[in-house]
Amino acid sequence: MSQSQTTLATSKTANPHTSHEIDASLAPPPPDTTHLDRVLYLFGYPIAHSLSPLFHGTVFSNLRLNYTQYLYESRSLSSCLALTHDPKFLGASVTMPFKVAIIPRLDFMTPEAAAIGAVNTIWWKTDQDGRRALCGTNTDCIGIREAIVRNVNKDKVEAMKGNKGMVIGGGGTSRAAVYALKTFLGCAEVYLVNRDKSEVDAVMAECSKEDFGDGLIYVSTIEEAESLQAPAVVVSAIPDFPPKTEDEIRTRKVIEILLGKEEKGAILEMCYHPSPRTEIAALAMRSGWQVVPGTQAMIWQGFEQDRVWLNKEVNELPVEKVKAVIAAKLARSHL
Repeated sequence: MSQSQTTLATSKTANPHTSHEIDASLAPPPPDTTHLDRVLYLFGYPIAHSLSPLFHGTVFSNLRLNYTQYLYESRSLSSCLALTHDPKFLGASVTMPFKVAIIPRLDFMTPEAAAIGAVNTIWWKTDQDGRRALCGTNTDCIGIREAIVRNVNKDKVEAMKGNKGMVIGGGGTSRAAVYALKTFLGCAEVYLVNRDKSEVDAVMAECSKEDFGDGLIYVSTIEEAESLQAPAVVVSAIPDFPPKTEDEIRTRKVIEILLGKEEKGAILEMCYHPSPRTEIAALAMRSGWQVVPGTQAMIWQGFEQDRVWLNKEVNELPVEKVKAVIAAKLARSHL
């Protein structure tokens, strides 16, 4: 794993997370932690469907740790941060709408989080002088990398270096996907395909600001798609809705053309809720692509979180047990 994941790279203003009032109307009561040795949380809204507590709970129980991760569904970031001052607090997963909003409230960020501009994992770190820092990282990019590297033929992964990649979508996951394709997998150029040009412009600007924006190409027309070389690897990060508007229909056609070229690679379909059987996955399979389900990215980003929180390498974690538990849960939910 990347050593920079645990490097404190970007300093923030000291203790900014203590300066905001808590909106009690948005803050659910904290859970009872008296029976636990350590406690973790998932902060965000809405999060009721999340598999995160099951995932991490399986890790903790198999390591015989008296730890629990609670869903803390709140619209108040301050109420979430108040829980980090519990002496039993070990760390938290952070999801929407707080992935960006939490950044000014941190003391440090890792290089991945700073480059992507979003945080999904926090924890406290104490230096040799006893000073504590609230740290943040982004494990989404690690999940994307590992989902591809661990599921795709080694020769095909090697062929991604210097080749073309493609990211479908323009939301927050798109930045993590571009970062993973360029920084970890070595793609020289990345096609960006999305119905909304303004979202792509924002992604390109943010990536360029953080020095991984070279070689990003917005593909908006059928003619452009027909003229381009096929990508070797694709990350799809859009919801599973059938195209209805003119822009959506044109974008879907662009995707069909790029996936329909003679050269075939691997596509990571990040959407798996409510079902991994998405229209993009079906289109890719019909076109002869290897489809890696988004649950793989979820699993490997989760193991990276546990690596950070527990200070254990992934090979020390119950990987196969967790994968079996998550697979069984998803199989029941998709019946």
